[in-house]
Amino acid sequence: MPPTDLNDSLKTPTIMTSSEKDDKNGTSDAKKKKIEDEGENAMSEEDQELKERLETCVSTLVNEENEKDVTLPLRLKALDIIVNELRSATSSMTSVPKPLKFLRPHFGTLKTLHMNFIKKEDEILKNENEFNDFLLLRARLADILAVLAMTMGKPEERESLKFKLSGMKDYNILASNGESSKIDSDNLGSWGHEFVRSLAGEIGQEYNDRVINGADPEKDDEFLDLLGMVDIIVPFHISHNAEAEAVDLLIEVQRLKKLQELDTIDEKNYSRICLYLIKTSDFMSDPDDLNEMLDTAYYLFKRQKQYYDALRVALRCGKEEALPDLLAECDDPLMKKQMCILLGRHRVHYEIEDDDAEDLNELIGNVHLSDQFLKLAQDLDVVDAKTPEDIYKSHLAETAGFSRRRDIGGATVDSARANLASTFVNAMVNTGFGQDKLMTPDNEWLYKNKEHGMLSAAASLGSILLWNVEEGLTHIDKFLYSEVEYVKAGAALAVGILSSGVRNDADPALALLTEHVDGDSHIMKCAACTGLGIAYAGSAREDVVQLILTLVESTEDGNSNMLEVSLAGLALGIICVGKCDETIGSAILQRLMEATDEELDHSHARFLCLGLGLLFLGKMEKAEAMLEALATIEHKIGKYAAITLETCAYAGSGNVLKVQEMMHHCAEHLTEDAEHQAVAVIGIGLITLGEDVGSEMALRAFDHLLHYCELPIKRAVPLALAVLNISNPDFSVIDQLSRLSHDPDTEISQNAILAMGIISAGTNNSRVAGLLRQLSEFYYKEAGHIFCVRIAQGLLHLGKGLLTLNPIHSDRMLINQPALGAMLVIIHSCLDLKSTLLDKTHYLLYYLTCAMNPRMLVTINEDLSWRPITVRVGQAVETVGQAGKPKTITGFQTHTTPVLLGAKERSELGTEEVLSVSSVLEGIVIVKDNPDYEPEETS
Repeated sequence: MPPTDLNDSLKTPTIMTSSEKDDKNGTSDAKKKKIEDEGENAMSEEDQELKERLETCVSTLVNEENEKDVTLPLRLKALDIIVNELRSATSSMTSVPKPLKFLRPHFGTLKTLHMNFIKKEDEILKNENEFNDFLLLRARLADILAVLAMTMGKPEERESLKFKLSGMKDYNILASNGESSKIDSDNLGSWGHEFVRSLAGEIGQEYNDRVINGADPEKDDEFLDLLGMVDIIVPFHISHNAEAEAVDLLIEVQRLKKLQELDTIDEKNYSRICLYLIKTSDFMSDPDDLNEMLDTAYYLFKRQKQYYDALRVALRCGKEEALPDLLAECDDPLMKKQMCILLGRHRVHYEIEDDDAEDLNELIGNVHLSDQFLKLAQDLDVVDAKTPEDIYKSHLAETAGFSRRRDIGGATVDSARANLASTFVNAMVNTGFGQDKLMTPDNEWLYKNKEHGMLSAAASLGSILLWNVEEGLTHIDKFLYSEVEYVKAGAALAVGILSSGVRNDADPALALLTEHVDGDSHIMKCAACTGLGIAYAGSAREDVVQLILTLVESTEDGNSNMLEVSLAGLALGIICVGKCDETIGSAILQRLMEATDEELDHSHARFLCLGLGLLFLGKMEKAEAMLEALATIEHKIGKYAAITLETCAYAGSGNVLKVQEMMHHCAEHLTEDAEHQAVAVIGIGLITLGEDVGSEMALRAFDHLLHYCELPIKRAVPLALAVLNISNPDFSVIDQLSRLSHDPDTEISQNAILAMGIISAGTNNSRVAGLLRQLSEFYYKEAGHIFCVRIAQGLLHLGKGLLTLNPIHSDRMLINQPALGAMLVIIHSCLDLKSTLLDKTHYLLYYLTCAMNPRMLVTINEDLSWRPITVRVGQAVETVGQAGKPKTITGFQTHTTPVLLGAKERSELGTEEVLSVSSVLEGIVIVKDNPDYEPEETS
């Protein structure tokens, strides 16, 4: 056809006559009928027979003609056939079971029949002989309708549940009439797993509706019908490996305690149930719900004699009063030792009072920590002391251009500050090794520093000799009698640092520092308070508290006094971290209320607020009363204190409402008096700490804050990123901080540099090391920036890569409160670097020793001697709620212990030859021979 004709044919509309239309419609109807007929014919004979049988049963059951031959027993028999067909029907996952499909058209008819049965009840009552059969018929019919309603009912009407409840009611009457034999023993589970799941969902909705309509959730009376079904569904789920669904249903109807009464929980499934409870508790905003979930997990672990796991849960919910019972109940000496090692790692100040408990008390007091750490260093061949120059590697940065620029007359960094930076780097890199090349050989380095620099240099001995109290005291002792006040103060601080996290019978820190707290020297008071704070972090020792409390309550005027008060308040906060101590709380509050505006304007007054916050660290609603009291302070520090307290109280809780509240504080566009906003930003990181979903959301929120907010908020973002990723150098976060470290604003760039140090602390991360070297070249004229870069380099190589600052441990389940408190001291110092770390209170950096822990996995025999075994180390994988026995790690490598673990790594045994006493392979783990192990026969 020519192109023109084709166009014409497209343009010309086709007109159809009415008779043609009728013909067309006729053919389409015929086609439809033909397809339907084919569908009927396509049905196999078997299906056809099933369909006819079911339809016959339905018509017998309904009995529209009211035939007298159709008696109750006959109708019951018809109903039984339908029930059996439905129950025995099997189908693939993707298709509807045949009986269900064939009964769908009769759903309306059967519903009407059920309604009529309910109306007929009075008539039937007159005939007692038939009454029981009638009840059975009605109950069975309700069962069938409940199953049909699962696919056909409207979700909001919850028909499935209504029919099931109606049936259960009839079954109960039958049972009370003595007809129990006629009732199926498994009336719910026999209808299949999918039906039980659907019903569980509707029970939850119905329960919530009743509560909204005024039912009291505390009382069972108004929920008896629902709870009766819950009591059947929960054991069904648990026995069919659907533990998560069982727990969800109990949470939905607020009856989690029922788990404790079940006898279907045994050694095969308790760990899955407890893991699900612990992980779900992260998402509970109500403190009562949270505690109920953890209490249930605690009870189940105890019932299965898993005392180590029960201890982890007790520490998670802060139930330290449960420790005596747990340790008394545990009759396995190895398990007891492992529990004491965990208490030591978590820095719990607890003493077992048995006569033969000396070994256990030593484990809780971390007495062996120094030996184990030095042995680890020996095994990994990193014993040799390193100098700051080994860390700076300035020869790598000495490009020709850089050297020339320096020679031409760039201002050289004032050597006192460079030496101070080297002091800290030296202390961090050689932490715990007992030797270095600056301080332990002779006193020469000490006198290369000025005043406060001398203090930090002398104090660095405490860090170098960390955990080794006996040997450390002999090194430090001579400086305690120095005639130079600053050296003496440094030695006092060193004694405190040395004892961090280690309990010693002689109690040297308290014995040596008491006189200085009571003395007249200002610098000695400051050093002694800080030393006591570091030495007794988390111990809540009454004698230490009373000693320092006198300083907080002193009312002498003057700036030097406010510094003493602030450092004393901070020390008290970290000694009683998370203990909600009312005496200290009211003393700090009183001091804040009575202080003059000039005192509250002091740069260190913020530490008094932080001390108050640390008292309530992680205690959520227990801080409410203190928050209300803080509202009475009119000075701007009142707001700073309130937000510090609130963020500390909800630290690690993942509470979304509190995160929104902090975001709301950041919404105001302030350029002055905005310190409280900076704390709110850090608070977002602090609240979402340790919870993956919240952390990811927080990262997005920080992006928005950097784009749209004022400078005071932007300055705190790097610090908030640091809180979220302590000792965990995440690629994208390092990238973000690297950009911020070149920001034109001094404070943003300095905070970003220090944040890089905190995030990569103890990892020896080569990428961060390269970035920090570039920054030292970039900022070679800026004394403040160079100091920050040096501290960051020291942190990066902390303990030559064997230590971590991460407060989260025990498979990311527990937060070590003294460690988190110590990190917050550093973070809050960074909010005003000019007045703190870059000024005269740089010794606050030594608070980091409270957070330092070896990031090792060491396997030992029961006598604490090493036992190298094969382990697999890889990235931790979330296995909660997964079926079967999923792999807990991915991308693993096989090593022989001891090994180093990263922040998000997990390890598992690589051999069946031994069993570990601990369920978590982290830190020091006791292993024992596997009695069932059979070595492979070698041909």
